[in-house]
Amino acid sequence: MGDRGDLAQPEGLFAVERLRTWVPADWLAPLAPDWRALAQTFFDSEVGRTLGQQIQSRLDAGAVIYPPRPLRALELTPLTAVRALILGQDPYHGPGQAEGLAFSVAPGVKPPPSLRNIYKELVRDPQLAPRSTPTDGSLQGWADQGVLLLNTCLTVEDGAPACHAGWGWEVLTQQIIHAVIEQESPMVFMLWGAHAQKVLAQACGGQGLQEGRVGVGGRHLVLTANHPSPLSALRGPQPFLGCGHFSLANDFLLAHGQGAVAW
Repeated sequence: MGDRGDLAQPEGLFAVERLRTWVPADWLAPLAPDWRALAQTFFDSEVGRTLGQQIQSRLDAGAVIYPPRPLRALELTPLTAVRALILGQDPYHGPGQAEGLAFSVAPGVKPPPSLRNIYKELVRDPQLAPRSTPTDGSLQGWADQGVLLLNTCLTVEDGAPACHAGWGWEVLTQQIIHAVIEQESPMVFMLWGAHAQKVLAQACGGQGLQEGRVGVGGRHLVLTANHPSPLSALRGPQPFLGCGHFSLANDFLLAHGQGAVAW
């Protein structure tokens, strides 16, 4: 999600979508074969089965869990299409917010504080095309262009941020990050905050992570800054606001024949 205080209420009247039951087969069906095989192996593992039992137990107890499709980031961005990875922590925990994409909220939901700061950085960046501040909080357009918007924990309970942290999702997301690192096409890792930076270091196993680069030969670019939450967006030593990550990412992608992202 954004920061753990990002609790914006949905605008308008609509049915709040949430997870109803533990059904990995339904989430795997829309995935490209590469992601499907990786995720299937996880769900078949002891960690995956235990995770499923814990979440189903909470559902049976009446817990409200988001999002309804935990693997949506993989649905929208196949492994072979990834050009950039933005790493979040866990889904937003307010009604109607989470849509399975890091920092993104469902269409029609007011952008939470961290996302508003992300939009401020987009508008501020002088190298990007002039624009007005977006009013819609969904980042699906980025995902459709190859930006993998991945949270490290893929479910959360209503009003209880990080309550599923350490239950097992991190094993899957570490495998996903490792698979991205192993890709030959140069790409950009955009890591905002200490959590995201620590997770990438763990995925590398202490190997292959260089200053500003990751992967064999340092083929991928790593951009780091503070988290975009209001508490840290302007703090040193790497303030998020003013980081220029979106234009830096496009410069790198263009230089390596990947094409720019229409942020």
